[in-house]
Amino acid sequence: MSLKQRADRQAMPCQDAQVRRHNFDEVALGYTEEQAVTEATRCIQCKNPRCKAGCPVEVLIPEFIQAVAERNFAEAARLLKERNALPAICGRVCPQETQCEEKCILGIKGEPVAIGRLERFVADWEMAQPEVKSEAPAAAPKTGYKMAVIGAGPAGLTCAADLAKLGHDVTLFEALHVAGGVLMYGIPEFRLPKAIVAKEIGLLQELGVDIQVNMVAGKTILVRELLQKGYDAVFLGTGAGLPRFMGIPGENLCGVFSANEFLTRTNLMCGYQFPRLNTPVSVGRRVAILGAGNVAMDAARTALRLGAEEVTIVYRRSAKEMPARAEEIEHAHEEGVKFQLLTNPVEIVGDENGWVQSMTCLRYELGEPDASGRRSPVPIPGSEFTIDVDTVIVAIGTDPNPLVTKTTPGLDLNRRGNIVADDDGCTSVPGVFAGGDIVTGAATVILAMGAGKKAAQAMDAYVRNKAAATAQ
Repeated sequence: MSLKQRADRQAMPCQDAQVRRHNFDEVALGYTEEQAVTEATRCIQCKNPRCKAGCPVEVLIPEFIQAVAERNFAEAARLLKERNALPAICGRVCPQETQCEEKCILGIKGEPVAIGRLERFVADWEMAQPEVKSEAPAAAPKTGYKMAVIGAGPAGLTCAADLAKLGHDVTLFEALHVAGGVLMYGIPEFRLPKAIVAKEIGLLQELGVDIQVNMVAGKTILVRELLQKGYDAVFLGTGAGLPRFMGIPGENLCGVFSANEFLTRTNLMCGYQFPRLNTPVSVGRRVAILGAGNVAMDAARTALRLGAEEVTIVYRRSAKEMPARAEEIEHAHEEGVKFQLLTNPVEIVGDENGWVQSMTCLRYELGEPDASGRRSPVPIPGSEFTIDVDTVIVAIGTDPNPLVTKTTPGLDLNRRGNIVADDDGCTSVPGVFAGGDIVTGAATVILAMGAGKKAAQAMDAYVRNKAAATAQ
C-alpha cells in the first residue's frame, strides 16, 4: 500500500466542548477497537524506525503497533510493558507530537501515526479485561540489594519499577499521603483520571515495591541515614514543587494562588467534588492565569469547571511562543478560555478588605530571540491598562524544594538549586542518584520517566561493581 493510499489519521473522540467545560470527566474518550486497528495499519513498519529514537523510555513502538494491527491486544500490552511501567499515563499526557511522532516517516508528507493514542488504547483495553491480562516481564532473581527511591512521581515510579525487575528490594518513599506525585496533584482529572494512576501504581506493588507514604525527605527520613541503615543506593526524584512568583506588588492579596496550590487543592484534595467532599476551592467570577505552559492551561480549564464566568490566559509573548501542547491550547480555546497575549502584569490591585479586584498590565512587543531561541518580549512604554479580575493564578514555573538538598551534605547543586547529575543520574555523593525535575527543572512526565529508567540501570551497575571491588 502506498503512502497516498493509507487511511487518514484517526481523530480522537472527545466530549463536546460546551458539555465538558462543566464537568471533570475525561475529555478524550479513547479509540474504539476499529479506530485503533485502522490507525495501526497506517504504520509502514520502517526497517530503521526513527520513532524509537524519539522515546525517552525506548518503547518497542513498531512491534506493539503491529500487534494492534493484528488485533493481538494482549501481546501489544506485553510489548508496551517491557519498557514502560506507566503506559496508560503516558498515552494521555506524554507530548508524543514532539518526540516519537515527530520522527515518524509518515509525518514528512502527512500526519504521523498516532502512537500515543494507540498506547492509551492498549493500556485501557488491558485494564478493562483483567481475565486476559498480559504477563508483565518477569523480575530477575532476588539480588539481596536494598534500594531506596525518594519521591513517587514519574521518575521515582519508573526507577522503582525497573529496580524491582532487576531483582532488587525497593522501598519507595513519598511525602504526600498518596503516591503519584504530579500525576496525582498536578494534572487534572479531566486529562488524567486518578483511578488510572492508582491502577498503574498498583502494578508496581505487584512487582514487590514497598510504597511508604507520609515520609518527608529531609524531615522524616534523611538520605545519609538511609545509606547508614542498610540501603545500598538511593534515588532522588523529588521533583520541582516550589512555585515561582513574579515579585510584583499585590501577590500576597487574598485571591492569589500559585498554580501548584490551586491544582493540588482541586486534584489531590478532590476540590472538584465539593460539596460531596468538603474541600471547597474558592474561585472568582473573573480569573487571570499568568503563564502559557501546560500547567497554565490545566489551571485555566480547571477554573472554568469550578464555576468561573471568565478565564483569561495572560502571557507576555505571542501565540507562537506558548510552550503548552497544541492539543491543550486547542481544548482551552474550545472551552472558552480567553487569551490576552503580549501582555504582562506589573501590579495586582486589592480592595479595602485585601481581596483582588484588578490587575495593572503592560503591553509588549517581540524583540530579538533570547537564549532559548524564543523572541524576547519588550515592554511598550506608556501602554498600561487594567484588567478586572478577582482571582489570579500564577503559573510561571517551579523550582526544587530545598528540603532534601539542604539535608544531604556534599550534594552539588546548580544556581537554581537543582541537583547536578550526569546522564546516568550519578550525583556528587557516592551511592546517591537523581533524575527528573529535581535535576532538569520542570519538564515533561516522559522525560522524568526516562531519567528514572537510566538511573535504575546505573544504580544496578553501581552496587554490583562495588560488591565486585570489595570481593577482590
